[in-house]
Amino acid sequence: MATSLPGWGRLRAIASGAVSLAGDLGQAADYALRTYTSPAGLKGLAVEWAWLTAHVALYPVGLLEETIRPRGHYRTDSLPPAQRSLVVADPAAAGTPILLVHGILDNRSVFTVFAHALRRRGFGVVHAINYSLLTADVRTAAHELAGHVERLREATGSDTVHVVGHSLGGVIARYYVQRMGGDACVDTLVTLGSPHGGSTLAHLMPTPLVRQLRPGSPLLAELGEPAPGCRTRFLAVWSRMDEVIVPQRNSRLRHPDLDVEELALDDVGHLSLPIDPRAVHWVASTLARGERGRVRELRPHPEPRPEQPVTRAAGARAPRLA
Repeated sequence: MATSLPGWGRLRAIASGAVSLAGDLGQAADYALRTYTSPAGLKGLAVEWAWLTAHVALYPVGLLEETIRPRGHYRTDSLPPAQRSLVVADPAAAGTPILLVHGILDNRSVFTVFAHALRRRGFGVVHAINYSLLTADVRTAAHELAGHVERLREATGSDTVHVVGHSLGGVIARYYVQRMGGDACVDTLVTLGSPHGGSTLAHLMPTPLVRQLRPGSPLLAELGEPAPGCRTRFLAVWSRMDEVIVPQRNSRLRHPDLDVEELALDDVGHLSLPIDPRAVHWVASTLARGERGRVRELRPHPEPRPEQPVTRAAGARAPRLA
């Protein structure tokens, strides 16, 4: 009888997990029904499907590796007005390279619109990378990302880079910044619909990588550990209509040691976050503020309202090393 107790314990744990999963999925289904039947939700759903169709067409092109193209802004007379204004107003912001990291089972083509928009606004180097579709561990992917960051810094001569991660890409980049010392060279990390708190849907795919994205997983618990003195600024974009991150609030980044600003949207699907004009504008304008926009007063912050950016500063930013 005693030997059967561990087995019963496992069965109870599985049953409890199944009940919790069913409850979360039920709440998500009810929320989705109310969201997608609203006018804004229907529009967002239409955009999601349209971008999915376009993305499928672009996907083969995204399998090709992108070449780093360093640009020097020694003259501004040949630049379009938007690019010229950023170069003149803040050369450091315009010259900081931006590295784009895609999500699971995806490639750099998901950033086709996003990268074009950043270049139009004056950012000199915007480089999208691919990591292996066979990646089975966030930590391994983070080490791969570290190599990409170093190559980009070497090619451009820049001390720092910005990183933008969509979905899983944001978690990979966050691990690199928090756990591997990447905050020394990543000025700003932008996450678009990244499962910082995990996603209940990850229980439906028992692969090693997806298991790391379940709420309460060891990897997410590791990211929740103290990160004193982290020098990277975080910009987290999330949507209440995200159909992949369940519950949607798990895309919010909550950590007492991190300097985080949020943009909450109501009517954008998971795949559409990198093409949403509000998300693109907010990210581009925030990055364009450069170092001059970094001084923040430490004060309590209200809960975010829909489509309104929220700054969360839990502690003073440590000075960046020269």
